[in-house]
Amino acid sequence: MKKILFMASEAVPFIKTGGLADVVGSLPKYCDKEYFDVRVMIPKYLCIKQEWLEKLQYVNHFYMDYLGQSRYVGILQYEYQGITFYFIDNESYFNGPKPYGDWYWDLEKFCFFCWAGLSALPVIGFQPDVIHCHDWQTGLVPVLLKDRFHGGDFFRDIKSVITIHNLKFQGIWDVKTIKKLTMLPDYYFTPDKLEAYKDGNLLKGGIVFADAITTVSNTYAEEIKLPFYGEGLDGLMRARAGSLRGIVNGIDYDDFNPETDGSIVQHYNAKNFRKEKVKNKKALQAELGLPVDEKKFMVGIVSRLTDQKGLDLIQCVMDELCGEDMQLVVLGTGDERYENMFRHYAWKYQDRVSAQIYYSDALSRKIYAGCDAFLMPSLFEPCGLSQLMALRYGTVPIVRETGGLKDTVEPYNEFESTGTGFSFANYNAHEMLGSVRYAKHIYYDKRREWNKIIDRAMATDFSWKVSAGKYQELYDWLIG
Repeated sequence: MKKILFMASEAVPFIKTGGLADVVGSLPKYCDKEYFDVRVMIPKYLCIKQEWLEKLQYVNHFYMDYLGQSRYVGILQYEYQGITFYFIDNESYFNGPKPYGDWYWDLEKFCFFCWAGLSALPVIGFQPDVIHCHDWQTGLVPVLLKDRFHGGDFFRDIKSVITIHNLKFQGIWDVKTIKKLTMLPDYYFTPDKLEAYKDGNLLKGGIVFADAITTVSNTYAEEIKLPFYGEGLDGLMRARAGSLRGIVNGIDYDDFNPETDGSIVQHYNAKNFRKEKVKNKKALQAELGLPVDEKKFMVGIVSRLTDQKGLDLIQCVMDELCGEDMQLVVLGTGDERYENMFRHYAWKYQDRVSAQIYYSDALSRKIYAGCDAFLMPSLFEPCGLSQLMALRYGTVPIVRETGGLKDTVEPYNEFESTGTGFSFANYNAHEMLGSVRYAKHIYYDKRREWNKIIDRAMATDFSWKVSAGKYQELYDWLIG
């Protein structure tokens, strides 16, 4: 039995701020239990919902020297859907209303988490063959495995892999601070190790010292070797290209399933969507106060409202979009200028635009089920989960060809009758508008073709099964 430990800052169902939590919480259950014992370790935040906190069982505790003080490290565990989750407890570090917030404090608490998590392993008697680290919050782990923890028998043969979910976030501060928080010697703070552009960089440490590196789509793995997408680390990504592979994320097909989803009005599947899916559309129009018209082309956006998601493109052509024969439904929060823009257009075009400036999982599912198309014009997108959900619900994605969007949405070709969505290549507002208009033309004028696109979209398999197989190959290769 090969033992794998995921270390991360969040995991569903306990704590979630983004797609990282979905990956860490879902992937372990899809690994083959006959060959792999996969467990997960995250901090025990006080902001985890009380119903979960009450279920956690105390395992042990110890005291660890960190930054010259003796610190309490509690270990709790809970088994969820056949997977053991460990929680590292220290109330002075993991209190507060949300898992992240203050950059400096985040750096200190996740450095503490890396030290405490590794120190806890001999205490709980779990000796992993591979520690799978996720993003900058666990970037220190591969470094510590090669340094402070390398001497003893327990840690000597443990391999590490780091997954980059979004290269934009790296855990950067001045060298003096990072040196203090990591408790690493001067040796590590050179440009070929943890120093980058005169600063300390935790993610860079993870990338330099990990035995393997993955990111969340093949295209993004190639893109981050280029200056535009490399966020200052493109040279390092080129240098480590031999250890880097892209494995596209999946979604949990049991959870995101239009046949069983409790949030939607009418269940449907790939066979009966022509009759049944439209009932979700009419219910959504009624709920949002839009004119109820099952024939009207309806486009959904569920997103963080930020530049990364391509909202400046939408802003450029919003008046033209609103002039089209269509309805636009937006759900999400983010930058104030985009929130206010959508509020303005929802006020100006009350029969065409609905802006829901908050987040609701239930409403997001109603949008995936009820809309005809789903717009995602990202500037960069390491993987993206929304387009996978749209495909699953038979809502046709309109995307920019970047990262995971390029890998998962096959552009429609009317001459060969192939494709699962619509895409455009350049980061250009009118090119995006052209794709929306083209999709609308197929919807209104070639309805049989549109339904065939939905057939192909719903037949794609982006469940975790496929991706889990690729991670298993990686673990086998590392363990040797």
